[in-house]
Formats: sequence, C-alpha cells, structure tokens
Amino acid sequence: MSQELSTNSKLAVQRKKLSIILPILFLAVAVIGLYIVKWNPYYAKAFKAASTHSIGNSIVSGKVQAAPAPSWTAAWGYTTAYFTAVWKAVVLGLLLGSLIQVAIPKKWIKKALGGNNLSNTAVAAGASLPGMMCSCCASPVAVGLRKSSASMSSTLAFLLGNPTLNPATIIFMGFVLGWKFSIFRIVMGLVLVFGISTLASKYGKEDIIAESALKRLEETDEEGNLFVRWLKALLQLSIDTIPAYLIVVTLLGAARAWLFPVLNGNSANSIFAIILLAITGTLFVIPTAAEIPIVQTLMSFGLGTGPAAALLMTLPATSLPSLLLVKRVFPRKVLVFVGAGVAVIGVISGILGMLIL
Repeated sequence: MSQELSTNSKLAVQRKKLSIILPILFLAVAVIGLYIVKWNPYYAKAFKAASTHSIGNSIVSGKVQAAPAPSWTAAWGYTTAYFTAVWKAVVLGLLLGSLIQVAIPKKWIKKALGGNNLSNTAVAAGASLPGMMCSCCASPVAVGLRKSSASMSSTLAFLLGNPTLNPATIIFMGFVLGWKFSIFRIVMGLVLVFGISTLASKYGKEDIIAESALKRLEETDEEGNLFVRWLKALLQLSIDTIPAYLIVVTLLGAARAWLFPVLNGNSANSIFAIILLAITGTLFVIPTAAEIPIVQTLMSFGLGTGPAAALLMTLPATSLPSLLLVKRVFPRKVLVFVGAGVAVIGVISGILGMLIL
C-alpha cells in the first residue's frame, strides 16, 4: 500500500511539473515562431507600406486587371506563389495546433474559452490578434482549440479574428488604401467576428462539455507517452490539412479568371459586382494581407468602392480551404452558416462602402 501511495505521489509531482513546463514550452514556441514568421517581417513591411503606399503586386493578376485564363500553368503559378508566401505560417500553425492539445491543460482552455458567452468570445478574439495568420494557417490552431474543449463560438472567434482583425493588415491598409478603409475594416470586422461566431454557436446548438466529463477526458489524455501523443496529434493534423489544402488551392488558382472577371463601367460599382465579389472573396484563398494589393490593383482599373469593400471583408475572413480544414471539429451546417454569413456581411459591407467610402 505504501509503495502504491509513493508511486501515486511521484506521478502527482511529475504531472504538476509538466503542468508548468509544457505551457511555458508552448508559449516559447508561439512567441519565437510568431516573431520569425509574422512580427519581424510585418514590422519591416509597415515601413515599406508607409513610404511606397504599396505592399506588392496582386497575387491574383500581378500588375494587370485580368487574371490568367484557366490552365495548368495558371494553377501551378498560383499554387507556388501562395505556398511560397505561407509555408512558414502553415508549419507554425500545425506545430501550435498539435502542441495545444498536449501542452495546455484542458481545464485552462475550458475556463477561458469553454463557454458560448460574450466574454469567452471576446477572449478568443483578443487571443487571435497576436497571431495575424491567414484563415488557413489559423485553422490547425482552431482545430487544436476545439479538440481541447474550447466552445464553438470561441473557436470561431479565434479563427475569424486572426485574418479579419489582423492589426498589421489594418495598418498596411491605412498606408496603401487610406485610413477610412482601415476604420471600416475594424468596425465591420468586429461585426463579422462577433456576429458570426455568436450566431453560429446558437445555430449549431452546441452542448457545452460538463466539468465531470472534462475531468474524464483529461485523465484519458494523460495516458501514454507525451511525445507520442504530440506526434499523433501532429500527424493527424497534417493528414487532415495538407492533401486537401494543396488540391483546393490549385483548383482555385486555376479558376482565378472566372472568380475575378473583368468589370468595367457601371458594372464595376454595382450591386451585381458586390454580390459576385462577396461570394468570390468567401471562397478564394489568399496569404495574409494579400487582399490589399488585390483591391489596390482592381481599383486602379476602375473597380468601385462598394465591390472593393466586399472583397476587403470576405477575402481574408475565410475560404473554401479553411472551411474544409476545420470540418472535423464543426458540424457541416455550421460551416455552411459561417460561409454564408461571411458572404452576407460582405454584401452589406459593399453596400455601405458605396455610400461612405
């Protein structure tokens, strides 16, 4: 009996040490990774945006108005350009998404992000701000949060907040497109993040995990070798992420000319254009902040402020790949609701953009 008590005591001490060490490890990976992938490059890019009023060419069409016709060359060209821009963030997203499942105690996530109330949603939206990831790179982290007992509304607020409320993008936007667009993005971004995440959780009728059930889950998770559990989480995330991600990005890259048709004259600032580009923006996939040069290029060829506003809201918020990447942790009807909600807010933003931008 005494030997059993001694063993249990040692296990308790070991678990207590790990409960301190592992979160510190996760924080270190997050801070170092984000500094390398996001914070340092964006600091330099802000000066470029301020001095040149540009952050590069449109990833959709370069310096011209029309995207290349659908072809293998167009598909491969977009795929290579896209993954050249995001691969570091994808790797970081996979690392954080897998680490969060083994390094952060579920009771912590449950306490901070486990409810569907406004305070939990606000915490998740706030936590998304330092990440500044595109929707696809934030998806593995969102999956990790959801698997670690974060609520539906909190997970969606984190997923949507990363690209939509990205402070670096908003600063770039002010220098390149004007500060009216930045303020517009902040206001409508808050509406998008809080509105969709809150309504989606109600629509999904989520059952919040009870404390007793959570305790059993934690006990189950502690079984087995920690490193093995992390590798399993990383492998599962990679399998769920990379193949579909590559295929859908390639297909969307091939279809750029169809998704971004040339709009001239009255059609370039019409309700039709707003609806069309709101749908395009919801489905299409871009790297972080790429909506700015896309819109800048299109506006230089006559695109109106209404369709531009629709693109500025929908292009970063979500995409077909990002919705597919999180399909294992959300009901299908919720993902459809999120996609439709982003498109609707894009249309509303476009109409408001016609009037005030």
